[in-house]
Amino acid sequence: MKLSARNQLSGVVRSVKSGAVMAEVVVDVAPASVAAAITDSSVERLGLAEGDRVTVIVKATDVMIAKE
Repeated sequence: MKLSARNQLSGVVRSVKSGAVMAEVVVDVAPASVAAAITDSSVERLGLAEGDRVTVIVKATDVMIAKE
């Protein structure tokens, strides 16, 4: 699969928590982890499960940082 997104992080699925419509997928991308909210149907379509090797793709027009 080829993508134009440059922010690609390889990792392993730590957990998948399905809800009524959305799921939270946590991926370990050493030395940190990334949580993504995706649809339950996407979890099913991709067959995501704990321990799967995946690629996290970050495509955003804005990134914000705040400090008090």
